[in-house]
Amino acid sequence: MIGRTRSVVLTGVVGHVIDVEAHLAPSLPAFTLVGLPDASLNESRDRVRAAVTSSGLAWPQRRITVNLSPASLPKSGSVTDVAIAVAVLAGAGLIDARQAAGAVHLGELGLDGQLRPVRGILPSVAAAVEAGATRVVVAEGNADEARLVPGAKVTAVSSLAELAAIYGNEDARPDPRSVDSRVVSSPRRVEPVADLADVRGQPEARWALEVAAAGAHHLLMVGPPGAGKTMLASRLTGILPDLIPVDALAATSIHSISGTLSPEEGLLVRPPFEAPHHSASAAAIVGGGARIARPGAISRAHAGVLFLDEAPEFPGAVLQTLRQPLESGEIVLHRAYGAARYPARFQLVLAANPCPCGHFYGMGERCTCSALARRRYFSRLSGPLLDRVDIQVEVMPVARGASESGEATEVVAARVREARGRAQARFAGLPWSVTSHAPPSWLREFTPRACVAVVHAALDKGRLSARGADRALRIAWTLSDLEGIDAPSPDHVARAMILRSREGPL
Repeated sequence: MIGRTRSVVLTGVVGHVIDVEAHLAPSLPAFTLVGLPDASLNESRDRVRAAVTSSGLAWPQRRITVNLSPASLPKSGSVTDVAIAVAVLAGAGLIDARQAAGAVHLGELGLDGQLRPVRGILPSVAAAVEAGATRVVVAEGNADEARLVPGAKVTAVSSLAELAAIYGNEDARPDPRSVDSRVVSSPRRVEPVADLADVRGQPEARWALEVAAAGAHHLLMVGPPGAGKTMLASRLTGILPDLIPVDALAATSIHSISGTLSPEEGLLVRPPFEAPHHSASAAAIVGGGARIARPGAISRAHAGVLFLDEAPEFPGAVLQTLRQPLESGEIVLHRAYGAARYPARFQLVLAANPCPCGHFYGMGERCTCSALARRRYFSRLSGPLLDRVDIQVEVMPVARGASESGEATEVVAARVREARGRAQARFAGLPWSVTSHAPPSWLREFTPRACVAVVHAALDKGRLSARGADRALRIAWTLSDLEGIDAPSPDHVARAMILRSREGPL
């Protein structure tokens, strides 16, 4: 007898629907799992056997071979536990084989037969629906997240016995000693939104933050401790517009895989904010894992902000790993069991002190660092990395007694939305929607010649690299969007180059 059903395994954020087949032969009892499973998946044999007997069902005394197809696809994790159990029960004739074959089963089994939630339910259910399998069975703890996928017909169960009863087995019963694995979520605590009006002074830095938000430009802020760099960076997401649906789904899927998603909150609609500590390893930043790579901070910041405070304190190897995703918008991690591809199109914000002691500003009277120490400290931010950072500004200390506060977050956010709207209208029908993603070919064709001439003059004098010239033109377009002008002028280009150089007023 053969029992069949389906499940989903993930490679990165891409879900693959797999067929789970259980063959029961009249021979000496055995349980074999084939189809390129890893160690954690091989252990499902013991979990499945214990869960079946704990549910009041008779374990088939036959030679059982379970195949996970396609066999060439590496498979890992415990998400296929329920599918394996259902296939075995269907093959033994203990449940309705037709109902079992018509659904996708996702979940881990406890030894007591309880269904336990797993990570990555959102991309898994999305992959099943895309493949035409709309009936999905998940654990109670994953139900809210699974129902976020349009078109999915979700059945949430708490135990294998409950599922067997749904599939026509009236003898199934849960182990009375088992403990219900369903978790009652506590009420979500609403965090107050940090307001940009809380920042005192710093009109230049606030303006740079607004320009960065309007065009999705990367930003570097250099200044002494206590000048407000972290305060400004933490308020960037507040002035960014809501995520578009495709970015919301991608960001939510990544947080689902990472285990940081709160299903009761629904899809992420606000840009995420990631601020790893400078002691974080390269694997924590870009992602990693022994066999199947998991997403890191840069992927969790997809469609949002990645903030590196005290950037020169990060290991050089970690900083250099940012260069490739800054250009491509994704990260590809190669491991023994294959390559995992994660989206990583984030807005990078760097904050740095001007020197190790942090007091080399103005005349530098309080600085105790040697010239060599200052040079070595800031050189940790390599030229190729800084060349990819569009806006670079100095944040000077606020004068004692300064009390003037700038505009509130909602006021600045309204201007940013209007600027983004102009950019989206300009790029309608093109693969990008924000100015910072416009390719050099588009910039050369549509930027006024007078603006290009200003950039070429700076190139000839060595003030800009070729990449820096393109980024200056993108900033100029953003400045024109903020002012409601159809195209930038040479004055916009000049101001854009100042924004890139950390020299002079804005």
